[in-house]
Amino acid sequence: MVRDGYLYGLAFLAVAVVVHLFTGGWIWTIIPILLAAFFLWFFRDPRRAVPQEEGLVVSPADGKLTAIERVMTPAGESMRLSIFLNVFNVHVNRSPIAGTLREVRYQKGKFLNAMNPDSAEKNEQNLAVVASDDGYEVAFKQIAGLLARRIVFQRKTGDRLKRGERIGMIKFGSRVDVLLPGHAEIRVKIGDNVKGGASVLAHMPDFAAAPTLAELEVESLV
Repeated sequence: MVRDGYLYGLAFLAVAVVVHLFTGGWIWTIIPILLAAFFLWFFRDPRRAVPQEEGLVVSPADGKLTAIERVMTPAGESMRLSIFLNVFNVHVNRSPIAGTLREVRYQKGKFLNAMNPDSAEKNEQNLAVVASDDGYEVAFKQIAGLLARRIVFQRKTGDRLKRGERIGMIKFGSRVDVLLPGHAEIRVKIGDNVKGGASVLAHMPDFAAAPTLAELEVESLV
């Protein structure tokens, strides 16, 4: 479980105890107890079996795949996949590939519904670019949603990441966009439910031919 789950859960349990002491009954403690149970459940962090086959790109988040489209970036044609996380999904985020964290870029913004296409450009967000040892890069963007009010990213530029490694979370409803080289072999379809660190999004068939995202700009994901 993420540490926040204990903080929120214990806080509401403490409220329940105080309410009980002042009211002399348990009926008024139902709401804080239910809230404590919700936060303990929401901040769960299940273990995942990370696929080990060479060249795989795994999902950085749990949720429903809502878009697969080709977009143009300064580095050339790329594939963008969008994953929508509702309040019932696990919100821990993971690295889609193994490699070096080349860039981290945070942007303040609005809190539009994560299903709104404008959220990719206007909402609070954090962009991370991971460079693999095989010569290609994968970018993913954590996008705050209507309820999400905080993006957590726990690593810094230059860190080495393992495929499926925990790197942070987005609290409550949100969205994660993944930007892949244009020649990536996509292994999912719109409507699929994916799991962070476990579900394979794509396979990189030819490392030598993979384009770089060194010129990547935040708006390239729009």
